[in-house]
Amino acid sequence: MPWIAYIAHFIAAAFLTNGIPHFVNGVSGQRFRTPFAMPSSPTANVVWGWANFLVAFLLFANIGPLYIGTPGDTIFVAAGMLVTGILLARIFGSDAN
Repeated sequence: MPWIAYIAHFIAAAFLTNGIPHFVNGVSGQRFRTPFAMPSSPTANVVWGWANFLVAFLLFANIGPLYIGTPGDTIFVAAGMLVTGILLARIFGSDAN
C-alpha cells in the first residue's frame, strides 16, 4: 500500500476519535465545546460529530483500503486514535478546571 494511505488512515482515525465526544455529548443533550463556540448546543455537537465521522469514512473508504488486522493499517489507525485522544484529553480537561 502506498505511504499516503497510511497517513490518510492516521488522519481518518483522528477525525473518528474527535467525533466521538461531540456526538455522544450531543445525543445525550449536553452542551459541549466545538470550534464554533464554547459551549455549543447539543444539536451543533451532533452535527459536528457527524461531520467528523463523515470525513473519517471518506478518508477510510477512498484513500486506499483499510485492512484492520494488518500491521501497517492497525498501527497507523491505533496511533491516530491514541495521539488524538491524548490531545483531546488535554484540551477538554483544561475546560473542566
